[in-house]
Amino acid sequence: MDWGRFAQQMASMARDLLAQESVGATLQRITKSATELVEGCDASGILVLRSDQVETLAPTDQLVVDSDQLQERLREGPCFDAARASRGERVYRIADVTAERSRWPAYTSRAEALGVGSMMGFLLFSDMRDPGTLNLYSRRPGAFTEAGERAGWLLTSHAAVAVAGARTRAQMEQALATRHVIGEAMGVLMGRHHLTEEQAFDVLRRYSQQNNIKLREVARRVCEQGGRL
Repeated sequence: MDWGRFAQQMASMARDLLAQESVGATLQRITKSATELVEGCDASGILVLRSDQVETLAPTDQLVVDSDQLQERLREGPCFDAARASRGERVYRIADVTAERSRWPAYTSRAEALGVGSMMGFLLFSDMRDPGTLNLYSRRPGAFTEAGERAGWLLTSHAAVAVAGARTRAQMEQALATRHVIGEAMGVLMGRHHLTEEQAFDVLRRYSQQNNIKLREVARRVCEQGGRL
């Protein structure tokens, strides 16, 4: 493997990741980069485990979706186990899925029928409520080498930082949007009902608590209904 060229590609990918405008776009760039940078990778996707329910994010091929759904249905498979392990094994590499029948007997035979030859995966984030793995697929056995594993691990390390940054930006944008709509709603209540700023906020807060509705949603309704709740 030409590590000098790989380093240049990684630098370019890192800049691209930082330029993405949303978490979804960041994830799509990550999986696309896996197919571009890791030798032997035909398809890639991110499996997220939400209370034992599988969600597939940014798949580059239908093969990824089919494999994830199969693992969810069977409750077994390398991606499923890696996400469940969370803080345990952070990397897996399977040279030939047919050689893993004793480990995942139900999954391996069906995966072979889907066209999976070999697989490799990396824990992408484990400090969130829902753990996720970046999974790489090849349609031929023996596609992923030790060098490919190193390349995948470097890619995943950059990707994890980018995802964390994208999530932070999204949270900040949401917080700013929430503050703006709440301020607008308070202004509507103050003008319509001759309330002070503190009284207007208390109206929103009490309605939110009594009706178990998020404060932002209450504020949005006030704005849309001209001060009525």
